[in-house]
Amino acid sequence: MRKPHIPKTRNEKPETRNQKRETKNETPIMTGYERLEVWNRAMDLVVDIYDLVRLLPKEERYALSDQMRRCAVSIPSNIAEGASRGSKKEFIQFLYIAMGSASELKTQLEIGKRVGYFEDVSQCSSSIISIRKMINALITSIKRTLG
Repeated sequence: MRKPHIPKTRNEKPETRNQKRETKNETPIMTGYERLEVWNRAMDLVVDIYDLVRLLPKEERYALSDQMRRCAVSIPSNIAEGASRGSKKEFIQFLYIAMGSASELKTQLEIGKRVGYFEDVSQCSSSIISIRKMINALITSIKRTLG
């Protein structure tokens, strides 16, 4: 049998049954972002983008190159930060930010291709599309649990 929560101070109230249930239901989603497939794919994309921007000319080092790296890093960073927040609604908000960063990165890839810096960006573009779909599915899944 589990011991009841005993308040440490007079002002602290004991946990209610509903509080325990909420915490238990949120734990798999709110912790362990490293286990999320979308986070791992986004981390792989960061490495791919860092490799790709090495092809850019020196004059783009602090312009397109820097912006692409920041966007790429933003995707898994926002997934991690959102997953570490205290509520599902906050997690969803950070997932939307990650989605925006993915869209921005895809646009920058296209810019690099159109100005002649990159020949083929299809692999990175496919990864971004896949990550966006995964983020969208995660948002939908979390929203379903909110009711």
